[in-house]
Amino acid sequence: MAQRLGHKQTAVMFILMGYAGEISNREMKARFGYTLDGKERRELNDLQFVRSEIVSRCFNHELTDSGWAWCDEEVRLATPPPPAAKSVIVAAQYQLMSVLVSGMERRRLRPADFLPFEVDVEQRVREAYQKLAQAPGEWVGLARLRSLLGDVPTEEVDEVLRELSRTRQVRLVPESNRKALTPADHEAAVRVGGEGNHLISIEAS
Repeated sequence: MAQRLGHKQTAVMFILMGYAGEISNREMKARFGYTLDGKERRELNDLQFVRSEIVSRCFNHELTDSGWAWCDEEVRLATPPPPAAKSVIVAAQYQLMSVLVSGMERRRLRPADFLPFEVDVEQRVREAYQKLAQAPGEWVGLARLRSLLGDVPTEEVDEVLRELSRTRQVRLVPESNRKALTPADHEAAVRVGGEGNHLISIEAS
């Protein structure tokens, strides 16, 4: 049986299960009204269910393999929600999950086979930049940034970068020293106004 967690910890685990990659406390609060911090964060970190790191003075969280395994086992439970259902909504959510899981099992699927549902490309770009930049506004090579975006399609990244550039949320510029460009730099460049740009800068939000 999956280890029992409190209602808020369980909710956060399911939020992370349904999200692509890392999510910051800031975005989690804006989207879901939750943050993962204090004792609840430390417990999930100690259990090695969630990996947390500070980026720009804000915690970012991501499920570990053990966290995915916990979610996979938890959604298969036919028992009442932990520790005891005091909320009709919580109980209803577990009941709905049990129905969905029955359908998944008939098709031999696991939650990880079809989650997450969508990728927030802009958020992934910002998170990758924060990992690479020593300070807001620092220039970072697009080749390095793209290397952290995993399997996000290139065209989706290009579209987001162009829109952020158009709305002046990011700055994109060509590398002035063309001799320093590698094949990877050329491939990673995003064209804006007919010119290839190789560097990105994002100020603190």
